[in-house]
Amino acid sequence: MQDMNTRVFASQGMVVEIASIVWMAIEAAVGVGTGVAAHSLALTTFGADSVVELVAGGVLLWRLQVEVSGRATAGRLEAAERRANAVVGAALLVLALYILVTAGLDIIFRVAALPSNWGLALAVASGIIMPLLASLKIRIGGRMCSHALQSDGACSKVCAYMAWTLIAGLLLNRLVDAWWLNGVVALPLLYFVITEGWEAVQESRRPT
Repeated sequence: MQDMNTRVFASQGMVVEIASIVWMAIEAAVGVGTGVAAHSLALTTFGADSVVELVAGGVLLWRLQVEVSGRATAGRLEAAERRANAVVGAALLVLALYILVTAGLDIIFRVAALPSNWGLALAVASGIIMPLLASLKIRIGGRMCSHALQSDGACSKVCAYMAWTLIAGLLLNRLVDAWWLNGVVALPLLYFVITEGWEAVQESRRPT
């Protein structure tokens, strides 16, 4: 019989994950929308990363719900987590390739980004909200011995780092009127995207 405390912690994890999914949806919509409108590769990348994290969050929410109900074995949950990690990892690595190609094209064709107050506000809000969600996920994940929830908390930390990197880039874009910044500002985000993607792929191959 499943430990009652584990179910309680899983229920708490579901609440946090739902809040995270709602915020990821806002990030994705505002990030991609404002990024396209302002011709900002960095903002568009930030929004696209949120779309990928939405997929991961949805799978984890399903896993937590199944764990609360006690309807699935550990083996089935592990298999679902592996598939989710493989899909998310591949999507993030494709996103990294998109950043490289688009940044190169922006520099070649001298595409400049326009200022975006909504984009800057989104980045600031994410820089504040995501560390709080990350802390809750890691704490609850530790209590219920859920590596998946703790890993998702680490992803939320990465999202916070990306937000503050984006803030620095957007502010630099305002202070320095240079067309080449649109491509260059997005490049630091590559580190986070590639690292997160590779870790997800490796996690999908982790032996049981």
